Amino acid sequence: MPKLTRFLTSSDGWPYLLVPFIPIAIGLELAHAGPVILFVTSALGVIPTAALMGRATEELAARSGPGIGGLLNVTFGNAPELIIALFALNSGLHEVVKASIVGSILGNVLLVLGAAMFFGGLGRERQFFNRTAANVQSLMLFLAVTAMAMPAIFQLVDADGLPRPGAEIVDYGSDVERLSLMVAVVLILTYVAGLVFSLKSHRDLFNPVALSADGTLVHDPDGPRPVHAVAPAAPAPAAASAEEPSAALDPAADAAPADEESEHGEPWSVRTAIIALAVAGVAVGVMSEVLVGSISETAEKIGLSQFFIGVIVVAIVGNAAEHWVAVLVARKNQMDLAVNIAIGSSAQVALFVAPVLVITSFFLGPHPMALVLNGFELGAIFLAALIANQVTSEGESTWFEGLQLLAVYAVLAIAFFYA
Repeated sequence: MPKLTRFLTSSDGWPYLLVPFIPIAIGLELAHAGPVILFVTSALGVIPTAALMGRATEELAARSGPGIGGLLNVTFGNAPELIIALFALNSGLHEVVKASIVGSILGNVLLVLGAAMFFGGLGRERQFFNRTAANVQSLMLFLAVTAMAMPAIFQLVDADGLPRPGAEIVDYGSDVERLSLMVAVVLILTYVAGLVFSLKSHRDLFNPVALSADGTLVHDPDGPRPVHAVAPAAPAPAAASAEEPSAALDPAADAAPADEESEHGEPWSVRTAIIALAVAGVAVGVMSEVLVGSISETAEKIGLSQFFIGVIVVAIVGNAAEHWVAVLVARKNQMDLAVNIAIGSSAQVALFVAPVLVITSFFLGPHPMALVLNGFELGAIFLAALIANQVTSEGESTWFEGLQLLAVYAVLAIAFFYA
């Protein structure tokens, strides 16, 4: 019992304190409770299921070799929000789906990266990360955002204009739907090429590195492993200098892996990880169905638009556990991992999650989902992509940069509230 208590109160175990909300949400759904309480309990219930899915994926990746392990991480990394979006897609809530895609990108670039830089930078003059790897990911994000914008530009120029933020179901013409499908295919192909780049041809940019006995930086020969089992990537030797000390040399960073290992306990077997992944997938599906089924009535009851719920609430809930990890490792001065979680997750949403949802909509739901963003979404993701390129260009960060990112996210959230 003391061991369980220690785990539940640790930085990795706190999401599981929300497990009771899973049966509570199911019970309320069976009892036909009000939409607001259903929405709140199911949203809280998603968090521990997403945390369990992330842990199971990491454990499987650790035992599958560098190539398969990396593929598992990038495939299941955004599974919870993808499952939520699929249920919304099936219900015809296309604008909510697109809002959650945009919200996930904004949340990762502005909220998560901002919080990581702010809390990680407190008490430190500067923090450093691998500029080359971060720039690769931020460029991928910018190119993906450019492609995602084209259906909206087509709709704005050749059709009836962009949808309003309060729109619920908009059926666009077949030309826009076909354009969205082709854009989705291009993004998927780019995503596959990115996997080859990061897992095969340029693995050295993304592989974890560690300190050898003599204090020099060496690559981890075992490739990707769970974040709790190995110190995340530190800046490459070329990026470091006497004036730019590596995060790996920080005492807090040195102590982090041991602390995290004690919190996690023994590594899982492959069988345990697979069972946990299956259980988490089913639980996420159940919670997602309850959550999506209550969105429309909840929005009406509490006076919020479905757009705001999708772009802020749903986007945060689906990634809450991962967001916490980014802030935690930044506080331990492991900025490479924090930046990778924030920018890498944003790029994955744009290159993988969005196009998968567009393609799936041709087989699921009332009609295909055109990738036409409203004006707020269009402006916000371009700003996020530009900011991502700017903040990763120097390979260093301060708490004030983090505060500025959080301020931009707050301004956007206020604008979305009044939209």
